[in-house]
Amino acid sequence: MTRDHTPRYLKCKGETLACHVQPGNAPGIVFLGGFGSDMTGSKASFLSQFCQDRGRSYLRFDYSGHGQSSGQFIEGTIGRWLDDATAVFDHFTTGPQILVGSSMGGWLMILLALRRLDRVAGLIGIAAAPDFTEDLIWQTLSAADRHRLTQEGVIYAPSAYDSETTPLTLRLIEDGRRHLVLRQPIPFVGPVRLLHGTRDDDVPWQTSCRLAEAIVSTDVIVTLIKGGDHRLSSPANLDCLGARVDEVLAALSIG
Repeated sequence: MTRDHTPRYLKCKGETLACHVQPGNAPGIVFLGGFGSDMTGSKASFLSQFCQDRGRSYLRFDYSGHGQSSGQFIEGTIGRWLDDATAVFDHFTTGPQILVGSSMGGWLMILLALRRLDRVAGLIGIAAAPDFTEDLIWQTLSAADRHRLTQEGVIYAPSAYDSETTPLTLRLIEDGRRHLVLRQPIPFVGPVRLLHGTRDDDVPWQTSCRLAEAIVSTDVIVTLIKGGDHRLSSPANLDCLGARVDEVLAALSIG
C-alpha cells in the first residue's frame, strides 16, 4: 500500500489542524511531537514507514501554531495542545492505540492517556518532558527573568534548534501548572517504554526515571542511550525506537 502524503484537516476551537492518517490494523500508533516541532521530522517519518511495513494504522499531526496547522505558536498552552491531540485522536482513530510521545509529546501522551484510558493500550516516550514548564523553565529562570515574565507576559529564549528565539509565555507556565503529572501516581496499567539519551542537554534523563516511578503499571522499562542527545534521531536511535514499539506490541500479545 502506498502512503498518501496529502494532509487531512480537522477544525478544533477555531483552528485547522493538519494530520497524516495511514490506514491499517489496530492497535495503531499515534505520534505526538515536541515543543515547536512538526509532523515531518525524522521520528515521525520513521514511524510512518515502520507502521506501513507492519500494516499498522498511524496518525501524526501538527498542534495548533505548529507546522502546517493554523494558529500562533505564542498563543499555545499545554491544555490547548492537549485538546488538539484529543480531537484528532477521537476523530481519526478507532480501537486501541499506542501513543508515542517525543519531548513535550511525552507529557501530552500521559495526559491524553488519562483522558482515554479505555483506548490507550501502550505508551512510548522519547526524551519525555512531563511538567517541563514548571521544572525545566520556571524553576531554572533567574529572579529577573521571572519578574519580567510576570510583568510582561512573555520572554524570548534562544533555541538550540533554530536561529529564531522561542517565546515563553506566562500563560504557558500558568496553564502547565494545571496539568502537572509527576506530583502524584499516574493510573496507567499498560506496557510503557521510555527512551532517553544520557547527553540530553534539554531534558535530564532522570525525568524519564521519575516518570517511570509515577506510572502505576508494573510493565515499565527505561532505556538509557549512552551519549544520546535530546533528539534521538540517528539511525541507531530510530532502530531502538522501532524495537521498543515491537516490544509494546508483543506485550499486548499482538506482535
